[in-house]
Amino acid sequence: MKKALITGITGQDGSYLAELLLDKGYEVHGIIRRASTFNTSRIDHLYRDPHVNGVRLFLHYGDLADSVQMVKLLYDLQPDEVYNLGAQSHVRVSFDVPEYTGDVVGLGAQRILEAIHEAGLVKKVRYYQASSSEMYGKVQAVPQTETTSFWPRSPYACAKLYAHWLTVNYRESYNLHASSGILFNHESPRRGETFVTRKITRAATRIKFGLQDALYMGNLDAKRDWGYAKEYVEMMWMMLQQDNPDDYVVATNETHSVKEFIEETFGLLDLDWQKYVKYDARYDRPAEVDLLIGDPAKAKRQLGWEPQVRFKELVKIMTEADLELSKREAQIAALPAV
Repeated sequence: MKKALITGITGQDGSYLAELLLDKGYEVHGIIRRASTFNTSRIDHLYRDPHVNGVRLFLHYGDLADSVQMVKLLYDLQPDEVYNLGAQSHVRVSFDVPEYTGDVVGLGAQRILEAIHEAGLVKKVRYYQASSSEMYGKVQAVPQTETTSFWPRSPYACAKLYAHWLTVNYRESYNLHASSGILFNHESPRRGETFVTRKITRAATRIKFGLQDALYMGNLDAKRDWGYAKEYVEMMWMMLQQDNPDDYVVATNETHSVKEFIEETFGLLDLDWQKYVKYDARYDRPAEVDLLIGDPAKAKRQLGWEPQVRFKELVKIMTEADLELSKREAQIAALPAV
């Protein structure tokens, strides 16, 4: 039985990856931060699954800012695979907390990689680094490939770039099986509600049920390459099954604006988006990334992978899931006060 360690297991990607690995027979370990409230809602169902029943899923308290604990955990677990998905991953928020973002996203990767080295696991462990399309920033080529020059435009993107090149450095310096997935925007019903796509589907469905009056947005013209997170985690796993480590763009090779996402979402609900969407300058970034579109040709050629869920289907999946959530919310709101 293979053993995997996932940082960020309670996030969107971490929860889907945990499901995938458990389905493949892995023993899965995840690192979670201590909080005064429960923060495991995305993976709670894995414990309730009678086929899993928690027997092969284990959670450990930890933090990407704690290098000592990371060394101890790796030494004790002796995992076969490590997936670094933990991060302060909100780009706009990274401008407000740049030091924290750099510490967790950039130095967090450094701590894991050095912990693998210090624990003597370089020959045993295969490492996955969650790199980001935000590293391309002020894009130097369209579409973006693995060889396109980077030009990060946020503290988050700068930290991701540091982690990305560290992964390359440890691969070349210590012959570590370390791969980076340069993932373009990937969404799902498990996306955090402060991220733009989920913010849209959540607000639109609440408006449909009269639970919300308006949706406040920043720049509607930014264009992104949006894919389905549940599909993208499969690529993470596939990278670590290869004989040789490498870096891969994971994308759909399609780009759509934030405005298009809004139009599609509100259209599915038979709502006129222009009646409800308002501009709020607080959501603008100090430095914007105008266009991202990835070319996954290398992933298709070398790994046989290509995305199946496209833009319209993705929006439909998210809208239908949030419609059910808002429906339940409306039913609760309609109950008589006790």
